Amino acid sequence: MSKELQPGDKAPTFTATAVGGTYGWGETVKLTNFKGQTVVLYFYPKDDTPGCTKQACALRDAWKEFTGRAVVFGISIDSAKSHTKFVTKYSLPFPLISDEEKKIVESYGVWVEKSMYGRKYMGTERSTFIVNPEGKIHAVFRKVKPEEHVDVILAALP
Repeated sequence: MSKELQPGDKAPTFTATAVGGTYGWGETVKLTNFKGQTVVLYFYPKDDTPGCTKQACALRDAWKEFTGRAVVFGISIDSAKSHTKFVTKYSLPFPLISDEEKKIVESYGVWVEKSMYGRKYMGTERSTFIVNPEGKIHAVFRKVKPEEHVDVILAALP
């Protein structure tokens, strides 16, 4: 695995399918399209699970505080179809990126070994990266708690 990303590092670029927000039910998005803007990339394990739902709905409920300050994307390895259901079910105002091939989670170092009930498996670490307008990592938050996520991000936005 490559070194862990730190503030000041160049953000790994990507091209992927985004669902929801201004991307409707599936359009290609590139990180490079947001040069000059602050971008929040929050990685989460799975659509429509308790912690991930709590995290997404907290962002939805605080959406006005992000408007004009940052572009927000949720990223998981779920399919675009799964994302569409999740966005629709909870009226999420921001897009979700499908990373079924695990290229983005691997490039950001959040595809990690996890353990539950003594069983080890690979999964997405709940982490958030704030990318500054120059395309560099501004802040990194690993193992974010869903109930603290919004406050942590808002406090760190440039």
